Amino acid sequence: MRNRPRTRRVATVLTGALLGLTVVAGCGSDGGDTNCALDGCTVTLKEGVNASTKVLGVEAKLVATDGDKVTVEVAGQRLSLTVGQPAVDAGAVAVSLDSVTDSQVVIRVKRS
Repeated sequence: MRNRPRTRRVATVLTGALLGLTVVAGCGSDGGDTNCALDGCTVTLKEGVNASTKVLGVEAKLVATDGDKVTVEVAGQRLSLTVGQPAVDAGAVAVSLDSVTDSQVVIRVKRS
């Protein structure tokens, strides 16, 4: 019976590690910087370079910017986002706009 608590701890640690690897493995970048954690990813898209990236299994593209508003295409859906607005659902993910500058757009993508 002494092995059961140890086995349970090992199983818990392995499950947590696999979950973390699954979430981080779902983030990847091609034309932008992606920083992922367990609760989602922060994506930095460069303006003027047709930036896009694959994040959490979906593609995110920068379509247009206008002041503090941007249009992005995520999982095939065009979304209009404003800094500070609540996240908008796009299929299996929710997207929000963190910031807009002259050179980049930062969005947050998390599983919904």
